[in-house]
Amino acid sequence: MITSLFANRDYLRLFTAQMTALFGTGLTTVALGLLAYELAGAEAGAVLGTALTIKMLVYVTVAPVVAAYADRFPRRLFLVSLNAIRAGVVLALPFIDQIWHIYVLIAVLQTASAAFTPTYQAVIPDILPDERDYTRALSAAQLAATMETLLSPMLAAAALTLISFHWLFVGTAIGFAVSAVLVISTRIPNAGATTPGSFRERITVGMRIFAATPRLRGLLGLNLVVAAAGSVIMVNTVNYVRDTLGGTQTGVAILLAANGFGTMIVALALPRVLDRIGARPVMLVGATTLIFGLGSAITLSTADAGQWRWSAAMATWAVIGAGTAAILTPTGQILRKSSQPADRAALFAAQFSLSHLAWLLTYPIAGWLTSAAGFTTTWVVLAVLAAIGTTVALRTWPRHDPEQITHLHEVGTIDPARLADAIRITDRFYQHTHPYVIDADHRQWPRATRQLALVA
Repeated sequence: MITSLFANRDYLRLFTAQMTALFGTGLTTVALGLLAYELAGAEAGAVLGTALTIKMLVYVTVAPVVAAYADRFPRRLFLVSLNAIRAGVVLALPFIDQIWHIYVLIAVLQTASAAFTPTYQAVIPDILPDERDYTRALSAAQLAATMETLLSPMLAAAALTLISFHWLFVGTAIGFAVSAVLVISTRIPNAGATTPGSFRERITVGMRIFAATPRLRGLLGLNLVVAAAGSVIMVNTVNYVRDTLGGTQTGVAILLAANGFGTMIVALALPRVLDRIGARPVMLVGATTLIFGLGSAITLSTADAGQWRWSAAMATWAVIGAGTAAILTPTGQILRKSSQPADRAALFAAQFSLSHLAWLLTYPIAGWLTSAAGFTTTWVVLAVLAAIGTTVALRTWPRHDPEQITHLHEVGTIDPARLADAIRITDRFYQHTHPYVIDADHRQWPRATRQLALVA
């Protein structure tokens, strides 16, 4: 059970620190959209699109660099410092009166966040060395992110009935401060440098695993599907509610909460389903659901005015949330299955960067194209991208995807001690069967026809 993890004092405090920071970030998401609308009005979508594009550029470039050197920092001090930077930035946001100020502060804020996430992920295996506990921790992390998606907009909606949205930034800063205090009280071991090789090798190891693993190439396509649908939620909700539905700032938070509700329902139901049918069918159903949700949004964008559109919009946003959860919840399981423990932090950092690379494509489309051509054209383009991503996943992630794979090793290419349970079938080759991942001894994915040809 996930709850058994919380008997570990250090993990409990670190998990709570992450939850607190996540809820602070969620409040910022709502407040930033409203701040953009206050400064730019009908052009708020373009402002948000630019700000979120800056965020994605930072994520794509900073996370791999930090992952390459995460084992060289005093990690507790590093995490505390990053939370302090984030708290300072969000406290400055309510006082700005120029759009370019948003862009500068977002760049600083997201640089700190891009450094925080892979460092945090690298700490968890050291605190939870047992593989089963670590796997549960991955599930708990996804559940935390899902809870934030649902509850942050609900908390924001309740707060906005009493206070101005500017105070949400103060709540965010408090969240980061509490997170920093919890990290200070956690025993976090400093890791020695464990990843050999040059800077280039350390920074690309996760990318090489992605490129060589079929299921991870499929995950790349699914990342695009999530980004295409998620950009509608993150970028277009404010303008859609205020300008099309005629809603208030509370209405923005309510529609975002509907999206979080869909995410939450599916995330809670998935563990048993994943145990029965595995990740691939679930994630492909999630992709299909997101395409359906985008289709519903397109239909809404062409409909005449009417009170029914509020209910339809809430249902559509919830469907998109459900599809998103179906893809994101099993992602940690897929990454764990596809890597050795020593490469796991690098692979998570690669997923962090590559998934945000997809958002780097879709955020500008959702922001700038909406300003130029309207919701319908923009959402059609995003639906096409989602369909492309689903096609990539179907073609690159094989239906038959066993964990254990029988393959060949040529004599002299691997440490003989690693072949203690292998069978020598010719003078040149050993036959070996074990859970297969890309690592120093397995540079490419085995192909049955190629393996047979080598022996023949």
